[in-house]
Formats: sequence, structure tokens, C-alpha cells
Amino acid sequence: MKAVVCRQFGPPETLAVEELDPPRAGAGEVVVRVRAASINFPDVLIIQNRYQFKPPLPFSPGSEMAGVVKEVGEGVRGVRPGDRVIAFTTYGAFAEEVKVEATRLVPIPDGMDFATASAFLLTYGTSEHALRDRGALKKGETLLVLGAAGGVGLAAVEIGKALGAQVIAAASGAAKLEVCREHGADALVNYAAEDLRERLRELTGGRGADVVYDPVGGAYTEPALRSTAWRGRLLVVGFAAGEIPRIPLNLVLLKGCAVVGVFWGDFARREPRAFAESIARLGAWFREGRLRPHVSQTFPLERAAEALKLMAARRVIGKLVLTV
Repeated sequence: MKAVVCRQFGPPETLAVEELDPPRAGAGEVVVRVRAASINFPDVLIIQNRYQFKPPLPFSPGSEMAGVVKEVGEGVRGVRPGDRVIAFTTYGAFAEEVKVEATRLVPIPDGMDFATASAFLLTYGTSEHALRDRGALKKGETLLVLGAAGGVGLAAVEIGKALGAQVIAAASGAAKLEVCREHGADALVNYAAEDLRERLRELTGGRGADVVYDPVGGAYTEPALRSTAWRGRLLVVGFAAGEIPRIPLNLVLLKGCAVVGVFWGDFARREPRAFAESIARLGAWFREGRLRPHVSQTFPLERAAEALKLMAARRVIGKLVLTV
């Protein structure tokens, strides 16, 4: 089988597509024929040895894919060859076949194609867990989404609307913001051309945002924190800007606000019942038409490095998908 292989840590151009032996399912495992795999920002970090999980070399990157079950191992229940599934893998998804623990599979919702399915679980799962569970976002509250045109950002915009919030989308550039509007954002902030705090003050009448969804970090976190309302919640989702911000803790005290960590991968592992409820909720929202994953480009598996370079340069709107 073909697979994208990382033999030394480095930028995307160090990756190669190689022929490898196909995997076999062990106890509790499933082999899936991959039909599509999406690009996520952790994929850029993991090949550079900058992610919190560090796989041994060599390995295939790729944290999320959709496909058809080929083989099930001993002890696996509820999954059969031929089932259409999504898998979250941490690494290994950029290949024609993938071996994964059966507990890391969920069925593809009815009516969803493989490309869309591969772009669904991680982004929407992260955003639903962040906003509903960690941020306790309520109907009528104001949500600020930073990096709103990215995969998790657009998911947060849509889920914020599904939960009844007023959603302010912040991104860099008119084209990105137009996509945010198409996905339901009530107001827009171009933080490449506008002062974030001043614009938020105008949009909220000086009150601030109840919840800030921050997958960006860097220079945007502190002004967003300063723009929270009393008892606001800043959700720490990731650091796509490349810099982990240092927050003056006196701001947290003065605003009576909370800084809340969001680690969806460990949530899925540690709280399987709550995770299953979250996935069921997302599937229902998709069937109702509330969630519309935005796949902006597709690439063949052989062009994985090109797609990862676009992600590393933060030139992606929505999701990029590799087709197999």
C-alpha cells in the first residue's frame, strides 16, 4: 500500500510517499481502507516534533480519516467489514490503509460523503466540546471566534449558532470573513486591518464577549481576554500563530473571568459516555442542516506535502482533504 512517511522530523517537503506492507488487525483493532483524510494543524506540528504527542520514527502523519472497514481483530464488537466509518488516529491516516483501535471509530452520519466525513470529527468534536461543555455557552450570549475561517473556527461559528449565541467571527482578510458570514456569523472583525478591542467594543456596546474561542494564540489572546464580559470564559484551543501567549493574571481577577483549557483528544479517551453523546448531537445537527463542513480543496495522497505547506502558511479556509 502507499503511505506518506516521515523518516526525519522537519518541514512538509521532507515527507515521502512510499510502498509499505498493509497492516493487519490485532486484538481490539480494525483495519480501514482510507477514502479521504483531512489536514489538521497538529499534522504540521507532529512532523516537526512540536506536538505534545511524539511518535517514534518512521511514521505516517494524519490525525483524521474516513473510509470502509476492511478487517476486524479479535474481540471487536459492533463493527463489521464494509462499515463506513470515521477514525481519529493522532497519526497514521495519510495512507491507503490504516490500523486503528476500534474505540477510535464512529459511524459516518447518513448522507455524508467520505471527503466531508474526513473533515468532520476533529473540528466539530473539538468545537462542540469547547463551547457547550467547557465554555457553557448559553442562548443569547455573545461568542467571539478567533481564526474563524479555519476548520475549527468555522465549526465554532456554526455550533455557536446552533446553541443560540450571537457570533462574532474574527479573521484576517475579506475573503475569509465572507466565508464566515456564509456559515452564519452575525458580525465580522478583520483583525489584520482593524483594532480588535475597538471593534469588539463597538459590536458589544462596551460589554464584551461572554465566550472567546481561541485556536490562534500569539498576539491575539490578550486583547481578546481584555474584551471579555464580566464572568467571561476564554477557551484555550490551540496556538496556530506559533506562539504560546503569556497572560497577565490580574486580568482574570479584575474581570471575574475564567481561562479554560480544551483538550478534545483526552476528553474522548477519558469520558467515553460524554464523547458518545457529543458525537450523537453533532450527527443530529448535521442531518438537520445546521452544520456544513467547508472543504475548500482536495489533493491526491501524493500531494500531501503541498497541502501541509498551505496549512503551515495559514492559507487555508475551512479544511483541506487528501483523497485516496
